This record gives sequence, C-alpha cells and structure tokens, in this order.
Amino acid sequence: MTAGTSDSGTQTPSPPMGQPILDGAQSPYTFPTEKLKRQLVQPGKTPLVLVACGSFSPITYLHLRMFEMASDFVRFNTDFEVCAGYLSPVSDAYKKVGLAPGSHRVNMCGRAVEQSPWLMVDPFETVNSDENGEPQYVPTAKVLRHFDHEINTVLGGIEGTDGQMKKARIALLAGADLVMSMGEPGLWAPKDLATILGSYGAFIIERSGTDIDEALASLRQYEDNIWVISQVIQNDISSTKVRLFLKKDLSVRYLIPDPVVDYINEHGLFESNSAMSRSRTPDVGPEPSNSKPIKG
Repeated sequence: MTAGTSDSGTQTPSPPMGQPILDGAQSPYTFPTEKLKRQLVQPGKTPLVLVACGSFSPITYLHLRMFEMASDFVRFNTDFEVCAGYLSPVSDAYKKVGLAPGSHRVNMCGRAVEQSPWLMVDPFETVNSDENGEPQYVPTAKVLRHFDHEINTVLGGIEGTDGQMKKARIALLAGADLVMSMGEPGLWAPKDLATILGSYGAFIIERSGTDIDEALASLRQYEDNIWVISQVIQNDISSTKVRLFLKKDLSVRYLIPDPVVDYINEHGLFESNSAMSRSRTPDVGPEPSNSKPIKG
C-alpha cells in the first residue's frame, strides 16, 4: 500500500519509492498486504511479521522451510502469533557473485510463494535507487524499519481479538551464519545491530557445523530478542549449489520449486554454454549454506 490510516485516523503516506521493473514493464511500488493477517485469532498474543533478507538467486526450498520452521517454533514456544512472512531480495547494488537481476529474483520468489497462504515477496530493496537511477544498497536495519512503517504506521497495526489495534512485532528470519557474522568485530555497525536485535529481534535457524553458542556469547545484551530454532531435519540446499548445477547442465528439480525451475528455463538464467532446457536430467545432491543477509 502507498498510503493508509494511522491510529489517529490521519492519512500517512509511505516513503517515496523507485520503480520496479518486472519482466520489462515498469510498475509503481506497492507494499504487498494481500496475505497479511489483519486480525489475530488467539487472544493475548502479539502479532509477529517475519522478514527474510537475502539474495534468493535463486530461491530454494530451504528458504521456504525456514519460514515453516519458524512458524512452528512460534506457535509452541512464544506468545506471538504469526501474521505474515516476507521475502526481501537484496538490491542489485549488493553485487554478489551469481546475483541475477532484481526483477528476476523478485519474480522467482513470487512464483515460489504463489500457493502459500501467508508468504509474500516485497521488492522494496530491489527498487531503491539513487538520484542517478542506479540501484541503491539497503541496510538490513532500514529494511526492518520499512516493514515497521508500512504495517504499524500506514496500516495502523494488527487488530486484536478484542477489536483494539496492536503493534506488530517485526523480526528478522535468517540462518545461523547471520549470528556468526554479527559476532565478528567490525563486520556490523553497532547502531545497526542495536536496531536489528535491540529494537526488532531475530529468529535464527540453527545449522550443523556452526557453534551458535559461541556466536551468541558476544551478543549477550540482545539474548532476549534472539530465538534459536533447531533444524530437526537437516536441509543444506544452497543457491550457490543450484547455480553450479545449472551451469553444469544438471537438473535442479526437487531442489527448488517447479515454478522457479520453469521461470529459470523461460528466461535463460544462470546458464553457461549449455541449454537451460536440459536442466531436467537426474538430480545430484545439494551443498551447505543459505543466502546471507546483507550487512548493516
């Protein structure tokens, strides 16, 4: 939404935005709300919106499973009620190796969550540009503030079971490598860590091979805002491995959603010298890691 009504009943405009390019056609930015639960079902709960920032180049089943694991964890272990989950693909200014154009990454994410009743993709990061129209890097802290503004200021929050509007808790969803990086001195700006973990919070999916306790030791002041979720069934599919498979003309079926495979084939993404249409040969196993959120 580009404008809405605040708690006081006044119209509150969204911040000015750039223009996303989707399949070559320009469209004005609109904050996606079509799957946002606008009213709580359970009394006494605090509304929660999960946000995953990443490359999603391409999106994999692990990215989607992270949301489902977090949703289960929230239901059984917290006083939150999940109202929506958002994928926020990074800006093209991130310039990561293997990063497909933002419009394609937004579209792939859109196809991946099309059948989900609660997951959406927000192109906010990919449409931000500077005065010259060049893609602009968007810090993670700014992304979370954007969601806070759109949901709690523009929309006025989420309605409770008593009819009163409640402020939604915005929280980052990420893999264990995020906490590992946050514990490294000088890698994240202190003020951004204070915003991300102090003002909002993070749900972290634990991964085998990572010493999560050691990472958390240096973030002790934020421990009440960090929730660690065990990954009972290990899933180590990565976007990096998927891109490697595609370049080698190997199948990626059942590593990423079928609609995403079809989209990659349609647009010839991640291909080398081989024909993308032949990526339907027998599958080979995956590799660790998920896409990393941007720093700061």
